Amino acid sequence: MTVNIRHMGFVVNDLNKSLEFYVDNLGFKIYKKANESGNFINKILGYEKLDLITVKMTIDNGQMIELIDFGKHKELIKNHQLNQSGPTHIALTVYNLDKVYYKMSNKGVDFISPPIQSPDGLVKVAFCQAPEGTYVELVEQLN
Repeated sequence: MTVNIRHMGFVVNDLNKSLEFYVDNLGFKIYKKANESGNFINKILGYEKLDLITVKMTIDNGQMIELIDFGKHKELIKNHQLNQSGPTHIALTVYNLDKVYYKMSNKGVDFISPPIQSPDGLVKVAFCQAPEGTYVELVEQLN
């Protein structure tokens, strides 16, 4: 039986750009950065001669995401789409979405639309993409 969701992992194309996106824009804190290679990582991921970098990042309540730079083993996928099967996005609750939106927009982050209030009036929402193409849904709870 599942106890909790430990973390979500995202393969990144440019680790530094992705760190800037999650740390500088969204307030994640680096928990652990590691170079991983050898028999253990090769066996659990099913590859040979892996040499990758992982960065685990947390928010204040301990929830975690992981950025993974596969180096020479990465496969670049262009044009992620929200309607593709499988994982499509991560949703993050933020305070003051308008402020976050303007800060990130001024740093060159592209959004699908500016923040929009839901029809029930409970949340305000805006979607953007992280540098690796992952869609990020930013949600501000209004009530």
